[in-house]
Amino acid sequence: MLANYLIGLREGLEAALVVSILVAYLVKTGHADRLRGVWVGILAAVALSVGFGALLSFTSSNLSFEAQEAFGGSLSIIAVGFVTWMIFWMRRAARTLSSELRGRVDTAVATGGWVLALTAFLAVGREGLETSLFLWSAVQSTGQSTQPLVGAALGLLTAVLLGWLFYRGAVRINLGKFFRWTGALLVIVAAGVLAYGVHDLQEAGILPGLNTLAFDISSAVPADSWYGTLLRGTINLTPQTTVLQAVVWVLYVVPVLALFLRPARRPAAAPAAAPVGAAARD
Repeated sequence: MLANYLIGLREGLEAALVVSILVAYLVKTGHADRLRGVWVGILAAVALSVGFGALLSFTSSNLSFEAQEAFGGSLSIIAVGFVTWMIFWMRRAARTLSSELRGRVDTAVATGGWVLALTAFLAVGREGLETSLFLWSAVQSTGQSTQPLVGAALGLLTAVLLGWLFYRGAVRINLGKFFRWTGALLVIVAAGVLAYGVHDLQEAGILPGLNTLAFDISSAVPADSWYGTLLRGTINLTPQTTVLQAVVWVLYVVPVLALFLRPARRPAAAPAAAPVGAAARD
């Protein structure tokens, strides 16, 4: 539940921030009559995300065991790719998100209401599709359906509340630091989903090494114990981990965390202009 709460909070907060900035800017600039387009785009994005999640569940339930494992493993790897791209993009864009959105809103207002609807749809829809895919992968890897969905729902509700508080001006936090540390935690979660996706592909016969274990701690960490469930639900640690799973986990976590946590480069200062008189003499 904790890992999926983090997913819902992280993805939902990004979408909530976009919506709160759009709404606040329209209201402050006297274009509150254009809010209808924003809400239409948001509702369409939510419907698309729910439909995508339902399509994933329906498709996987009508496949053979080997096909289910291949389908689930492939989508888990794709989900990790999307989440990895998202955390790096948000780390880079957190400082300039507001100004970039305001520029887009100005263009949308001048063009027409449908552009505002499209802007809201793309902003929320991207996060919704990523959330649906990642949650579906998390449900597949944990073997549970209720707790992951409850955790994600609580995370999304928290994100909506924070978005409303941002809109009202009641909360001031450093978004750069927030997305930095939640992103680092998501890297660990994504590594577990990636390792489980590899295990699915091993069970489907696509990848080798299903019976070659790196370690077996099932006697010390029973899968049905509360701490075994906690480890599997948060970082997808399985008591029996294959060598390929362990190698993939390390090869993902080490470089991704190193790149993500490195200090951001500051733009180089522009060279000072030469005095006019000196330029003329040259």
